[in-house]
Order: sequence, then structure tokens, then C-alpha cells
Amino acid sequence: MSIKVIIMDVDGTLTNNQKIVTPKTKEALLKAEEKGAILILASGRPTSGLIDLAKELKMDKHHGLLVAYNGSKVIDCETKEVLFNQALSIEEGKAVLEHMKKFDKVRPMIDRDEYMFVNNVYDNWITWKGKPFDVIQYESRGGKFKLCEIEDLAAFVDFPLNKILTTSDPEYLQEHYQDMMEPFKDTLSCMFTGDFYFEFTAQGIDKAKALDTVLIPMGYKKEEMIAFGDGHNDASMVKYAGVGVAMENAVQALKDIADEVTLSNEDDGIARSLYKHMPEIGDSL
Repeated sequence: MSIKVIIMDVDGTLTNNQKIVTPKTKEALLKAEEKGAILILASGRPTSGLIDLAKELKMDKHHGLLVAYNGSKVIDCETKEVLFNQALSIEEGKAVLEHMKKFDKVRPMIDRDEYMFVNNVYDNWITWKGKPFDVIQYESRGGKFKLCEIEDLAAFVDFPLNKILTTSDPEYLQEHYQDMMEPFKDTLSCMFTGDFYFEFTAQGIDKAKALDTVLIPMGYKKEEMIAFGDGHNDASMVKYAGVGVAMENAVQALKDIADEVTLSNEDDGIARSLYKHMPEIGDSL
């Protein structure tokens, strides 16, 4: 069965380590669109952090979809219609943010419209891979947010949140994540989305649920889908799609469940796999 839907995580998958789409990967994706396939960006990023990539790939001309916040929101790039949205309730958001106060090295981040809200805009450094890393600047720029400082996020929140993102040194999160999620383990989705990111979304939310909710009513079949990922939060969609592909740079747990492993995000892994599974687009590698 031919591939009609191409689903891609962004960071570490679609983009290389400089956060850009390489020319060969871009060429393969544009060829696939011209042959009638739709592209889907499925990421932990907020919607605002996906729009520029979608335009670069001409997804706004081909009804591409944005699966943002790890699956809690889906938008049609062409019509801007929200096709799916399942956020945390106000009460759930307040409870998580209140609980995070118990962990002195955890920095929560939430967003609304063009703003990202944090407790302290100057408390933004973690240690990652042995070096200082300005994580709040990284996240705010990636989502194209203005930063706003709120001393008490739990008291501030009076609106539903698509996700609550927390960050700290990877070692601290590994030591404390079970305590962080303990009150919510049966009522919310709680997961690592990077070694320095741990986040909370509504119960049952993941990338596969968002895809299934939207794509099946549109008439697509799982067998017509190919999904690419590199992280733990990509597992659901890699298992869901007819062809699930892990990047060479993926975590081992994802490689273990994938149908195949392609080249890394630095080596046009997506393009290599598309030329294999979609002979109609040719082969320029």
C-alpha cells in the first residue's frame, strides 16, 4: 500500500543539530507532497514553534497538520482549523504547579498566546552534558514566545493548559521525577520528552491518540502512514503507523520497537527512508 501520510517528530528527527531541515530532506518531502502525500509535524513544541517549519515545507498549501504539545492539539496548516484539542483543566493545572513548588530545582514553564510564563526569567541555567545551558532562552525562542515572570504560577493560572513543561538538570529529574508525578500518575500523562524536560498533559494524551482521532475520520489507514522519531515520546506514533522508523540517533528504547532504523537526523535519514518506501518520488541520494 502506498504511503499517503508522513509523520515526523521535529527536534532530533526532521531538523539537524543546528535546528534546520537539510536540503536533501526538504527536497524529498516536497516531492512527496507533489505526489499527494500530506506531511504532519508531531512534536512536543507549541504550535507557534512549528509554523515556520510548516511554511518552509509548504504544508500550508497541502493541508499539512501540526500535532503540537505532544498530541494535545492538532491544527490544519492550510485552514488554521483546530481539529483536536484536549487540555488540562484549570484545576489540574493548578494542582501540578502547586506540587512543583516542592522541588526547588524544578522550573515550570507554561504558555498562552504569545507569552511563556516562568517564575524567574533570570533563573534559566541548567547543566547539560557537563556545560551550562540557558534552557529558558532555548524554549522561549523555540516557541517564539515573549517571556513573562510570574511569582506564583499556580495562583496565576485561570485558563486550561495544553501542557506544563518542567526542566532541571537531567540528574535531578531522574532522581525526583517519580515524586513529581506521584499525585498525578493515574489522572494525567506524565513523561520525559528529553533528558532535561519532564511534562504533564491531559490523561491519555500522546501523539498516536491525536493522529488516530484526526486521520481515521479523514479516510486514511494506518498502513498508509510512515512515522519518524527519536525520543521516548515518539514511541506511540512509531508503533501506530504502518511503518515506524527510528532515527539512528534515537534512544535505544525507540529503536527496539521500530520497524526499521534509518540514518541520523544529520545524515538525511528521513529522505533515505522515503526514497525506499515511496519509489514514485525517485531517488536523489
